[in-house]
Amino acid sequence: MQVFIDSPDSLLASFASGNEPGRLILVTGPSRSGKTRWCLALADHASILGIHVGGLVSPAVFEGDLKIGIDLLDLGSGAQRRLAVRRGGSNSGQITEDWHVDDETLNWGNAILAHSGACQLFILDELGPLELERGVGLTNGIGLIAARRYRLACVVVRPTLLEIAQALWPWGEVLHIHSGDPLEVAT
Repeated sequence: MQVFIDSPDSLLASFASGNEPGRLILVTGPSRSGKTRWCLALADHASILGIHVGGLVSPAVFEGDLKIGIDLLDLGSGAQRRLAVRRGGSNSGQITEDWHVDDETLNWGNAILAHSGACQLFILDELGPLELERGVGLTNGIGLIAARRYRLACVVVRPTLLEIAQALWPWGEVLHIHSGDPLEVAT
């Protein structure tokens, strides 16, 4: 079954009208398609509606048109820390193809996830190669998703890692984000 969602509002409308616990949306799409922007808009709209939101979002940091870093934002408190800088900008932490990831910020994020209680809307942007291939990073998010202590969870996963995520959480629905297109959710 395909469900079309054209905005975070339409997802929240279906959320408000349903009562199924543990619904999982795997948000995926190409780099720079707007996945993080979509998650932030979802959190903002949910807060306006009085929906309890928890989780972490990783907004990009730009200097002009150049992406120089990635922050980690706690949706519950609004606290934000630098998660990653371009390779060559730091000599410590986890290393990915393009980034040096700060271990202290990962520990901070994992502590937030470990202490996350049940919430109506849980957002995690993103579970990437560190978590799904290496078993490091924001690994507390993996268990939190499996525990299903939320009514709705939206978790960002890269298209190349979608198969791994679907094996971990076969009940998850996939939402493909393509810049400017209506959003399609496969259930």
